[in-house]
Amino acid sequence: MPTGYQITKQKEVYFLTLQIVEWVNIFTRKTYRDILIESLRFCQQNK
Repeated sequence: MPTGYQITKQKEVYFLTLQIVEWVNIFTRKTYRDILIESLRFCQQNK
């Protein structure tokens, strides 16, 4: 559910809040954990 917020000031500090659908435990399931880690790496390298 994107809210339409965009980061416009690239040098500022932002906080990220996540909501998990149906309370899936993403940190104990390797598949979900790997997707999350890869997505964060992508953001670090490209944004």
